[in-house]
Amino acid sequence: MADQPTPEATTEKTPPGEAVSQKPSSGGVFSRRRLLGTAGATGLALGAAGGAAGYAAAPAADKAAPLTSLGADTVMFHGKHQPGITTALQARGHLVAFDLAAGAGRKEAAALLRRWSTTAQRLMAGEAAAQDDTDVARDAGPSSLTVTFGFGNSFFARTGLEKQRPVALDPLPDFSSDHLDKTRSNGDLWVQIGADDALVAFHALRTLQKDAGSAARVRWQMNGFNRSPGATAQPMTARNLMGQIDGTRNPKPSESDFDRRIFVPAAGDPAWMANGSYAVVRRIRMLLDDWEKLSVKAQEDVVGRTKSTGAALTGGAETTAMNLDKTDADGNLVVPLNAHARITRPDQNGGAAMLRRPFSFHDGFDTDGVPDAGLLFVCWQADPLRGFVPVQRKLDRGDALSTFIRHEASGLFAVPGGAAKGEYVGQRLLEG
Repeated sequence: MADQPTPEATTEKTPPGEAVSQKPSSGGVFSRRRLLGTAGATGLALGAAGGAAGYAAAPAADKAAPLTSLGADTVMFHGKHQPGITTALQARGHLVAFDLAAGAGRKEAAALLRRWSTTAQRLMAGEAAAQDDTDVARDAGPSSLTVTFGFGNSFFARTGLEKQRPVALDPLPDFSSDHLDKTRSNGDLWVQIGADDALVAFHALRTLQKDAGSAARVRWQMNGFNRSPGATAQPMTARNLMGQIDGTRNPKPSESDFDRRIFVPAAGDPAWMANGSYAVVRRIRMLLDDWEKLSVKAQEDVVGRTKSTGAALTGGAETTAMNLDKTDADGNLVVPLNAHARITRPDQNGGAAMLRRPFSFHDGFDTDGVPDAGLLFVCWQADPLRGFVPVQRKLDRGDALSTFIRHEASGLFAVPGGAAKGEYVGQRLLEG
């Protein structure tokens, strides 16, 4: 859990369709796209104010029922980069990995990615699935739905594309904090789904799983959540389940070196990864019972930031630079040497940077009543060997937070650039 916040909403959004009558068509089926009202797309950032708490009351006959701004927000599927990377944190998320079925190869994988891309494009536009739509998201708008696709290390051997496997996709090294469940790690294919409505997110998950058909089967699947947009008085960085403001130093798209740090260059190697990125996915369990026994002061010393505002212990506001050399009246460092925020600073890791975009999770309680909860950590970088790996290695050597967390699952995926209109995601790999 590096000391970095969620990015601002930078993905382009398209305006919703015009309001129309809610009379059913001849088949008695409503189109989600037709139900979009005249509320403009707002491009909400994390915690942005705005949007009604619920839908408008039923309209008079033959009049449109505009969706709230939250439901009407649309993220574009086509673009230079895939959606769901620089998109603002969404309230609900699903991470799912698939393995190709026995006997399935490059041909079947290409057909699957073509189906998935068509489905993602339709659902992100607020339309029903092309075939056998379940109606789970009926009456709802796209709600900032994003779908992102990636390839795992094992995919390339399964499809005869070993020569196209990126060096950056080599397996991650072992870390001392790892207690990994191999059945919930890695996979041939990876899909990230995010939306600001739980039913919209589930609808996408269910539709894509059905689309897999006989070509692939689910290897593992995880569910996550974040604070809903508009839940705070003003936009603010997210809090994690430890109650801590989680991150204040995420790379920002406005920074001149953002693309260099996060995305593979257009002339990168291999060519099919141009404008893509690498996603590290970790299921990090938080040992909340132990954490909550600490005093607030002790929690702040572990993190290196105040719990209330996220400001560094050396003073100022959340974004005020941390004074690593500041000492107290007794000559002790105000920010302890093993504080999480000190260790994860890019300037303490050779400039290593990654764009964090996590979800929290809670999967119930074990037999002793201990919560199975924590962080679905997702980070993006142009090269994981220069992003995630050096920071995690340093955390392994003495992060105070490591006592209160456990890494239980892991995955690394190559996420190609966005699909142009008329293309499907991964086409340059599978048909190159």
